[in-house]
Amino acid sequence: MNENSASSGARTVLTGDDIERVLTRVAFEIIEANKGIEDLVLLGIPRRGFPLAQRLAARIAASADTPIDPASLVGQLDITLYRDDLRHSTTRTPEPTKLPAGGIDGKVVVLVDDVLYSGRTIRAALDALSDWGRPRIVRLAVLVDRGHRELPIRADHVGKNLPTAKSEKVRVHLAEIDGTNEVMIEAAE
Repeated sequence: MNENSASSGARTVLTGDDIERVLTRVAFEIIEANKGIEDLVLLGIPRRGFPLAQRLAARIAASADTPIDPASLVGQLDITLYRDDLRHSTTRTPEPTKLPAGGIDGKVVVLVDDVLYSGRTIRAALDALSDWGRPRIVRLAVLVDRGHRELPIRADHVGKNLPTAKSEKVRVHLAEIDGTNEVMIEAAE
């Protein structure tokens, strides 16, 4: 832990190596639940869900019996305009939704996000998903489940269950966006 995080009351709960191990385990869980990789699509929820989906796709493709391009498994699902808190929170710039070439109709879609908290982001993702097609199955994979659900939503694949106080903040840092890989909990101010 660096000096700044120690003085701010932040503590690291997953290091970069921990994140890599967790993603490998979750990738194999996804393959097992799907009984292979046929009809599998990983849709990352921006911002940090998309790079996580890309990392999972790389691991899944590497385990395939025949060579497969990881990019053919992964896409990005923007949920900005489907959020129920648009009037109450800061404006978020919409990201483009990018679906794999095969689309999502009849596929097993795994939504990928960094932190599962209230469930509202996933509710918005389900609403957005229905505008793009009709998957056969929708599952959810998250790096961290911190509890405190406000909606009846649960993840099928969880990297780490992390009990937190509602006042604490969970910060996920990924190299693709933040230049480092770690998950931290920040104490309430």
